[in-house]
Amino acid sequence: MTKIVLIGGFLGAGKTTLISELARRYQAAGKRVGIITNDQADDLVDTNNLRAQGFNVGEVAGACFCCSFDNLVETADRLVGDNQPDILLAEPVGSCTDLVATVVLPLQNLLGDRFELAAFGVLLKPSHGRRILAGDDASSASGFSAQAEYIFTKQLEEADYVMIGRRDQLSDDEVAALTAKINEAAPGVPVVAVSPLRGDGVDEVIGYIESSMTAGRRLLEIDYDTYAIGEADLGWVNLAATWTPDENGGATDIDLNAMVQRLVAAIANKASEHGEIAHLKASASTGQARAVANVVASGHDVDLGLVALTQGSGPVDLIVNARVSMDPETLLAISQTALQSTCDSLGGAVRITSSVSLRPGRPTPTHRVTAGTS
Repeated sequence: MTKIVLIGGFLGAGKTTLISELARRYQAAGKRVGIITNDQADDLVDTNNLRAQGFNVGEVAGACFCCSFDNLVETADRLVGDNQPDILLAEPVGSCTDLVATVVLPLQNLLGDRFELAAFGVLLKPSHGRRILAGDDASSASGFSAQAEYIFTKQLEEADYVMIGRRDQLSDDEVAALTAKINEAAPGVPVVAVSPLRGDGVDEVIGYIESSMTAGRRLLEIDYDTYAIGEADLGWVNLAATWTPDENGGATDIDLNAMVQRLVAAIANKASEHGEIAHLKASASTGQARAVANVVASGHDVDLGLVALTQGSGPVDLIVNARVSMDPETLLAISQTALQSTCDSLGGAVRITSSVSLRPGRPTPTHRVTAGTS
């Protein structure tokens, strides 16, 4: 029987990085692994990045898992048909909550003969956690609306265990302070600090996955009106384009790291003038090479996600995924301008192949288990 491992957490928490490390460790242990990504639109940096690493990845696009439950099941079945994975690692949309009632328990109740559900883990991004869990301290304002913060705290409340991300960037005192805040927001929920890049805590996460801990033990009491407003507070942009070098003097040998870093920085600098960044990520790829860059919060530096095979020749495929608490049309215009200026600096021409800007609609789950449901 295939085990489904759901890893939740707010936008930009680092779920994909953790999932790729978990997948590598399971493969090294001789397990067959599949991965399911999820977004409100197509053209995901994470899906392409994971596939480039050699993983078998299915994508559920156009709605969250809870609102596209049948598509989630179809995707899981397709991956099972491909190579009979022992483990399916699934990453829901980062602005979703109530996943125990709408995904975990429906999978158990309806498909328990085909899938085993692991304990549900939620990954916390420290920069957002410190500010959102600070309470009424105005100096620690998160930059998000109260409704978006509501989603964040509800994610913690329904977790079977919580992971504090980016352990390599935190002192022991910072981990202890965050753990105390999590314990206040979600009493009785185990907490582990993790760093997929350095390896901290990953074995403990696998321990929870492989444990006999019952999945989905915490059903939420949740106000869907507040939840819907919180999701709609975020502007979403997915943008894909192709840059082609100028044969008459434009650069042909491209440092993809420098290219994607400049693109993300340009978007972040302008978007931060309008609202808090929840998730901003871009990739640049050729047939031979790939680079990924991201910003995890307003005012933060650009991080490079890949360090190898980043020197390539054009054409270059570019993808931008941006989630910011601002008007999505303005965010799209900022992203397009940054894309154009980045490519202009290299010469040649850029062609946008797809673009989507939206505010997520009200969640309408396919199934929802309540406390009174048998």
